[in-house]
Amino acid sequence: MTTTKFKPDDILLLEQPFVKVPYESLRKTFRTSQKTIEREFNALQTAAEQHANKASQQGNSPDESIKTLDGIISRVEGLKRKLSELSEKSTVPTHGVLKKRFQHLDKVENMAEGCEDPEWDRWADTRVDRWVVDWALRTGKEKTAVQLAADKGIEDLVDIDLFSEIGRIESALLSHSCTEALAWCSENKQTLRKNKCNLEFDLRLQEFIELARNCKSEEAIAYSRKHLYSWMESHAKWIKHAMALLAFPPSAAFGAYKRLYDTERWKTLSRTFRLTAYDLSALPAQPVLHLALYGGLAALKHPS
Repeated sequence: MTTTKFKPDDILLLEQPFVKVPYESLRKTFRTSQKTIEREFNALQTAAEQHANKASQQGNSPDESIKTLDGIISRVEGLKRKLSELSEKSTVPTHGVLKKRFQHLDKVENMAEGCEDPEWDRWADTRVDRWVVDWALRTGKEKTAVQLAADKGIEDLVDIDLFSEIGRIESALLSHSCTEALAWCSENKQTLRKNKCNLEFDLRLQEFIELARNCKSEEAIAYSRKHLYSWMESHAKWIKHAMALLAFPPSAAFGAYKRLYDTERWKTLSRTFRLTAYDLSALPAQPVLHLALYGGLAALKHPS
């Protein structure tokens, strides 16, 4: 009888997103804190410089100096309050999630007897529960996922909030609204730009198309100047086609113009958003449960 060698590295192969998601959440919180600090610091520096310049040129009365200092102190206290709230609502909880997930993975490394270890069955069952929750969240069964996570006590080991946000934005797109997706793009602007992602352009283009569809030519032209012209260098062809829609209402459109008016574009946008969101969180495009099943079937077909 042969036994399969216990290989922790192979077991943990599918677990990268398990740690990556809360890590990315921490990075996002850090960037938000950094932007807040920079904005408030610049405002404080400007106020202090203006006060110093006025004092050197005209002189300030004690009351004016006290008023300026009170304003600076108030802004510093406001900054402290904002950072404290951000830490309580995001940083501290996410640190807790990361700690629990590392502890969960660390159990595999510490199983001296491998699959014969008494802890193995319990750990493997928890992993399957996580994968089932992941599958349920990806397939629109959020209530089932939430209930299962609560019943198994694995809320910190699954990404309900992330998938809930993705589902909410995806639903908005299917309801023909780009507002939520554009707000998401703004929050993740740096990462999207680094990845050379075109999602924001696709959303802006769709909003222009809807203005053209509703014969709002003046609004469409103003919108294109504000949101599309900055993409001209890389997306000139699409922008030119879109501008031509102003001369072709939906009833008279043909060829490429008819395809731009096609409402199926909203479904494409929804799928594009979902895959982009997965990519930013290092999530695979398919449920982890499916990937594990594929791997298991391949191993049965070609045993080592």
